Amino acid sequence: MCGRFASQLPPDAIARLFQAVGDVPNLPANWNVAPTQQAMVVRRHAASGERRLDALTWGLVPHFTKDLKACTRPINARSESAATAGMFRGALAARRCLVPADAFYEWRSTADGKQPYAIARADGAPLAFAGLWEGWRGPDGETLRSFTILTTRANADLAPLHTRMPVILEPGAWPVWLGECEGAPSALLKPAAEGVVRFWPVSRAVNNVRNNGAALLDAIQ
Repeated sequence: MCGRFASQLPPDAIARLFQAVGDVPNLPANWNVAPTQQAMVVRRHAASGERRLDALTWGLVPHFTKDLKACTRPINARSESAATAGMFRGALAARRCLVPADAFYEWRSTADGKQPYAIARADGAPLAFAGLWEGWRGPDGETLRSFTILTTRANADLAPLHTRMPVILEPGAWPVWLGECEGAPSALLKPAAEGVVRFWPVSRAVNNVRNNGAALLDAIQ
């Protein structure tokens, strides 16, 4: 499960890290990215084969959607069933993407309510989630590009916190996931290796999507 994440690196820095070319989106840092908001996504351009960094809406809208207001917009897709689910099957085959993040949040139930935790790479590098994207065109010609984040079972590090985690891809796996070279993308849909991530408790201010700022990632006692 991944229902909130932080993205604080400037777009040009993310473009350099992921070797994306072309114009970059004008998105500010966001320490509390929530569903329906826009976030940066790395995609492979179908014609040129180049990596592009774009702003897409979080919550997948399948291209076959008839009623935009009534449709379900999943923010996560279970990697174990995505290949057979009609909503995700086409995107998994041809519209895979990377979702950069600095951290994501999960909650653990306690005696006095749910305590949020931030999860990030132990080495301090940005995370790269395996994602799927879609383009939907409305009857008036409106185009909406959206994405979802693939999840898998939690590794031993995160199991005490949550049963699920996003699929986190290492740099060496990015070309295969984006379809730039031969390989089996499905083989990448597994938990991160032990020691890749760490987590720490943060303020419950992150519970409210209106709260933002770097302090959301500060550890609390």
